[in-house]
Amino acid sequence: MTAGARSADNSTGQPAREAALQLLKAVLDRRQPLDESLEQGLSGLEGPDRGFARAIATTVLRRLGQIDALLAHCLDRPLADNAARARNALRIGIAELMFMNVAAYAAVNSAVELCGREAGQRRLVNAVLRRLGREGAALLAAQDAARLNTPEWLWQSWSDSYGEATARAIAEAHLTRAPLDLSVKAEPGHWAERLGATLLANGSLRLAEFGQVTALPGFEEGAWWVQDAAAALPVTLFGNVRDQRILDLCAAPGGKTALIAARGARVTAVERNANRIRRLNENLARLGLTAEIVHGDAAAAPETGNGDGFDGVLLDAPCSSTGTLRRHPDVAWLKRPEDVEKLAGAQDRLLRAAAERVRPGGLLVYCVCSLQRREGEDRVAAFLAADPRYRREPITAGELPGMAETVTADGDLRSLPCHLGAEGGIDGFYAARLRRL
Repeated sequence: MTAGARSADNSTGQPAREAALQLLKAVLDRRQPLDESLEQGLSGLEGPDRGFARAIATTVLRRLGQIDALLAHCLDRPLADNAARARNALRIGIAELMFMNVAAYAAVNSAVELCGREAGQRRLVNAVLRRLGREGAALLAAQDAARLNTPEWLWQSWSDSYGEATARAIAEAHLTRAPLDLSVKAEPGHWAERLGATLLANGSLRLAEFGQVTALPGFEEGAWWVQDAAAALPVTLFGNVRDQRILDLCAAPGGKTALIAARGARVTAVERNANRIRRLNENLARLGLTAEIVHGDAAAAPETGNGDGFDGVLLDAPCSSTGTLRRHPDVAWLKRPEDVEKLAGAQDRLLRAAAERVRPGGLLVYCVCSLQRREGEDRVAAFLAADPRYRREPITAGELPGMAETVTADGDLRSLPCHLGAEGGIDGFYAARLRRL
């Protein structure tokens, strides 16, 4: 059963279902990121209802292509534009019925109740879901889940970049909820034992099953923070950073800042968003770590006190986030090809600015949580062609034990969601290490 799902009757879980419907409206109708909608969308719920609402919304978004295909099969004609509430009620009912192991009577009745007093919509929802209760298993078995749940432009992009077999493996990895990964300040073996976690080769901890994150051992003492194993890798590319001056650009929410600080560096973290700076400060305070926090545009980042440049600069550039679909399935339906092109221009601007803050002989690490070559390999190639002061410093498999498949022939880091499959996968990330001459 999906985390947060339950065999509820149609009364005990109804507030959660209504909240999930509003979350879907925010994402699919108003094109708001799910994370930005959660605080308000779940504000009236407590405990299990919060988890149930989130599980419904994320399941619908993760399986939206399949759900809409099942819905289309059962309709004689498309739903009218003014039937958005019925459409999302049906999506919720199908998600519960086909993917969340909710009892059929609860899934059907609760979806009908989401339609309010609209008699026609209630009859339609009831008829569609009861039909799927009879025919759904056979229809589901005939679906190509990987293709249906991946927008065509993403499928084509990944096929062009990695080959169709790998594109399919990526899409299949997105169908499974991601585990919880943690980075620790120290003693990873101790905390792996305390948490019942798996210790990954890069030092991250992984929990396949987890409840409320803030209730886990070590949270209050600031022993660890949530960070996908792939997101922790770019920091390792600097090597030993103790006592070095490291500039972290676009730093919030602060996972990489914390990792750099925990390794003994003197960190300057730059972030332009005031709300994200508050979160960055809160996270560092809980962890007992310190950094110089600068509120400003990364393209106008500060210099070192003596003006001779930083030993290392980390640029985790704003991107399409297509490498994070396991955790953020809404990204697949919110991003468009034109977003990638717009972001590429911003990434070029930030790379040029970051390059000016590295001392001669220092390192610049550029990374994005995107699977799009346009935001990764292409940006670094364009930068190196334009700035003769820099050269690529290839990453070796020995630097990333147990993760050799993430190292490209050019010596860059390119993790894919299908990598580390036996351990539960990993987010898609790209990173390049560049040395200033």
